[in-house]
Amino acid sequence: MPKDYAALPETAVRRSDRAVDDEAWIKTFLRYAPVGTLATVHEGQPFMNTNLFIYDEAAHAIYIHTARVGRTRANVEGDEKACFSIMEMGRLLPADEALEFSVEYAGVMVFGTISILEDDAEATVILQELLDKYAPHLHAGQDYRPPVPEELKRTTVMKLAITAWSGKKKEVEPDFVGAYWYPDMPILTSVQTRQG
Repeated sequence: MPKDYAALPETAVRRSDRAVDDEAWIKTFLRYAPVGTLATVHEGQPFMNTNLFIYDEAAHAIYIHTARVGRTRANVEGDEKACFSIMEMGRLLPADEALEFSVEYAGVMVFGTISILEDDAEATVILQELLDKYAPHLHAGQDYRPPVPEELKRTTVMKLAITAWSGKKKEVEPDFVGAYWYPDMPILTSVQTRQG
């Protein structure tokens, strides 16, 4: 009898040999991943938005910011269920048969409830923590003016309270025959310039 995947827990990983149960690994990945994708839903229609984010281990939460108005905020106001995904792609892995081609990867899927931070002081702290993550070489009050309450009228800070997560990873030996990197074809001019 075939397995009913829809009846499994949301954190179930189909390939158990690739599941990562090491919470330290998951937390480290969440701390350092540069970008994540937030999935919300509105009347049954999924919607994804890619975001910069911070993971707060003490709060067991992910924080993002987005526009004061827009689809993401509207979805969050209508339904608190959300999930968040991060991933890293490694080398492509060729094989003798098309079906066996594969790729190295690491990923974490987070499930939880999302809410809008209404407390301006808390939202300001989170905005500063985002700046600290993405611009650690710059210092508030020295290199730039830190966030001020008036700016909160233009942004929304959201908290995804984590209820469950799962990790998954596939990594092969460094000398895997034929392994290769996906060719860099940057879209952004700034990335093209950096790589050129």
